[in-house]
Amino acid sequence: MTTSRGGIRTITAVALLALLAGCGSGGSSGTEGSSAGTASGSGGSVAVVASTNVWGDIVEQVAGDLTDGTVTITSIISNPDADPHSYEANAQNQLALANADVVIENGGGYDDFVDTMLEAADNPDATVLNAVDISGKQASGDEELNEHVWYDFPTVQKVADQVADALAAVDPADADTYRDNADAFIDKLADLEQTESAIKTDHAGAGVAITEPVPLYMLEACGLENKTPEEFSEAIEEGTDVSAAVLKETEDLFTTGQVSLLAYNEQTAGPETETVLEAAEASAVAVVPVTETLPDGKDYIEWMQSNLDAIQAALK
Repeated sequence: MTTSRGGIRTITAVALLALLAGCGSGGSSGTEGSSAGTASGSGGSVAVVASTNVWGDIVEQVAGDLTDGTVTITSIISNPDADPHSYEANAQNQLALANADVVIENGGGYDDFVDTMLEAADNPDATVLNAVDISGKQASGDEELNEHVWYDFPTVQKVADQVADALAAVDPADADTYRDNADAFIDKLADLEQTESAIKTDHAGAGVAITEPVPLYMLEACGLENKTPEEFSEAIEEGTDVSAAVLKETEDLFTTGQVSLLAYNEQTAGPETETVLEAAEASAVAVVPVTETLPDGKDYIEWMQSNLDAIQAALK
């Protein structure tokens, strides 16, 4: 994976200077994303900025009822219909980062704009949590890093632990609440892992296809084998053309019965992915839609449970 397509677009230096000029040093943290709570990050409150609403929701699970006045959570990217790879940061995002006590980013080249803006914001006191770094995952040999670590429950557990520690460091009086909430959230993650294990028991080795590597950690934990030509999913993720031969090889996965489902990223659809989707539907292969940001009306646990439910239904 390269950051030209696999990472959210980094703002240019010229644009960043313009953002800084418009930010000043105020206390508002409104952005394109969503927020919970009303605190401003001063006077004992905690201001948190997350690069996407996925990580923002995980912070909210750990903060719990303290989002009602004690903890403010601003998620920069929250639109489930948007392609996160093409996101462009703005002045409101810059201001939120300048005032943040805790920042949580995905890392791995996915949201490099956060680091760029943090450096310009001159906020050295912010605690920065990088999910990919926390995960311990890295590229190895010829295998590139899959940066979509929010589909990996062991990683999310580690992040939740560190979120609790970071919030407690800013707000020691509520440390026990953060820890209790994190533990309750981690228990729910364990239930999701049990579902993955159950799928693996019943369907280990079943072939699957993907349009992008977004859900691969989950599919692999379920014991499923990705049959998609690497050239196809890489080209889709990088926004480059798929050769006719590779596209035909991918379509053949469905016509020859090699796969039981197609995991389809709804946020980066294009001509090649539409062709593959049509091939799956024509061969009566189940389609499991996936997204990179939290869908409206669901929290992280509900979202991941619905993904696992869809996988189970497709395999049946």
